[in-house]
Amino acid sequence: MKKIFPKSLKKGDKIAIISPAGSVDSTQLEKGLQMIKDKGFEPVLGENLYTKYSNGYNYAGTEAQRSHDMNWALNDPEISAVWASRGGYGCQHLVENLDLKNFKKNPKWYIGYSDNTVIQSFLLKKGFASIHGQTVKTSSFGVTDESYDLTFDILQGKSLKYNLNSNQLNRKGNCEGELIGGNLALIYALLGTKYSFDFKDKILFIEDIGENFYSLDRMIMSLELAGVFNKISGLIIGGMTNMGDEKENKKYEESFDGFAYQLISDRISKYDFPVVFGFPNGHIKDNRPLIIGSEVSLKIGKTFSLNFKK
Repeated sequence: MKKIFPKSLKKGDKIAIISPAGSVDSTQLEKGLQMIKDKGFEPVLGENLYTKYSNGYNYAGTEAQRSHDMNWALNDPEISAVWASRGGYGCQHLVENLDLKNFKKNPKWYIGYSDNTVIQSFLLKKGFASIHGQTVKTSSFGVTDESYDLTFDILQGKSLKYNLNSNQLNRKGNCEGELIGGNLALIYALLGTKYSFDFKDKILFIEDIGENFYSLDRMIMSLELAGVFNKISGLIIGGMTNMGDEKENKKYEESFDGFAYQLISDRISKYDFPVVFGFPNGHIKDNRPLIIGSEVSLKIGKTFSLNFKK
């Protein structure tokens, strides 16, 4: 299926801000909302953006409230892009309730990461590309300006290309294919469902935060047992941070945890697809955007390049 890329935004266009998962306070979004305005766009707040509903987790409203905001943002013809306030947990509640009737007539960029991987997998199943990048909330956490500048570049139709230094664990090689993936925990959670990514001949991206090392191993093992590594043509590993026990892991705060990387490297050692470790995307301050659903070319040598093609 040929993927559909939303049209580019122009100054003055409206960007819907919604909370599809965890709750958020208005003070946490002030910087991000101002940034959107400074870039020349108009943020439009979802009705339940700041709603709080506690049910074993602090959600941004009930499932019905969050579904309402998501369907409004996706289908309102005056909205040109949809930007998640944050991740957390809760996007899986929404996929059975999403309506793309008007969205199909006027596709728009969806921007987010973490739990938003679920929404992006859903959209990709329907044929629509999306942006795996910073949420609005993370602007208040000291993230790099480039993380957001590159996202705005994508929104305005500019091409995306990365040329970066290689990690010693990288596996050299070249490959091309559609880029899929996101947060590993959600990729794992979707396995076996109709919303899971199609892995055949794809380049898979994974990142994660706050997992015990045995949990990371379990997720990688599940991908292996599901045949994922026999299907993909390439693998990109992003941030792995706050992994293991904070008291025992001296590198707990690092963006690219060396033990987590070695664990993944050992698990995939019997496969021969090209692999990149240390890509700057994930729950890290230098979280540069990726276009999920884009055709990309990956070249790995002493350095590596990732080129995006529509």
